[in-house]
Amino acid sequence: MQSTGSEVPASADAPHPHFNRRVTSFRARRSTISGNQQATWDRLWPQLGRQARDGDNPAGPLDTDAWFGRHAPVVLEIGCGTGTSTLAMAQAEPDIDVVAVEVYRRGLAQLLSAIDRASETNPVPNIRLVRGDGVDVLTSMFGPDSLTGVRVFFPDPWPKARHHKRRLLQPDTVALIADRLRPGGVLHAATDHQGYAEHIAEVGDAEPRLRRVPVDPEHTGGLPISVARPVTKYERKALAGPVVTELLWEKAP
Repeated sequence: MQSTGSEVPASADAPHPHFNRRVTSFRARRSTISGNQQATWDRLWPQLGRQARDGDNPAGPLDTDAWFGRHAPVVLEIGCGTGTSTLAMAQAEPDIDVVAVEVYRRGLAQLLSAIDRASETNPVPNIRLVRGDGVDVLTSMFGPDSLTGVRVFFPDPWPKARHHKRRLLQPDTVALIADRLRPGGVLHAATDHQGYAEHIAEVGDAEPRLRRVPVDPEHTGGLPISVARPVTKYERKALAGPVVTELLWEKAP
């Protein structure tokens, strides 16, 4: 069931209880959204948003052609946060349809508001939002060979060794991503945690259907989507800190 915006704002970012029934890659949070964000949510979510689950039941397959009103390559962004990269990359590639996934309603509300502001001068018709777990979305909402790209930018690194099992990009998830990518499709990941970067590289390189390709935003080498990821506010604050590692794989034809 889609959200109607009637949830109590104080718990706007509290994940649905079902999220905690298995090991997940996200943390429980509670925060508020503003009155303006709530009004934008009420107005735009019925058109632009979906839930990954209806209670205990996973959502069925997405008909992206019907949802976007056209047939176009589809990119899934898992963990879009507040959507800074989502919006910029969608605006730069109007021929690509982007489905942005996020657990936390506050981030989705910020992205909806940004889409609304941008649309005052330049409509952004190629973004849709899903609230839920990225693994749920990959499993139930997309079929094999259906995605042109999957983007995973700055997933929670879960740095403590006992929490490594919570990391999103594990062998099973990367295998699921590889299955959902069409031949020639790409997985693009970025992290500022060196240990997680090494883990992602090892897992991605071990997936037999993927081959590593260099990340060169200016020369995509025939890749079907751009890898020119904008620098976010979070990154600008951290420029003097950890180095950002970009990792890119292409699914074999």
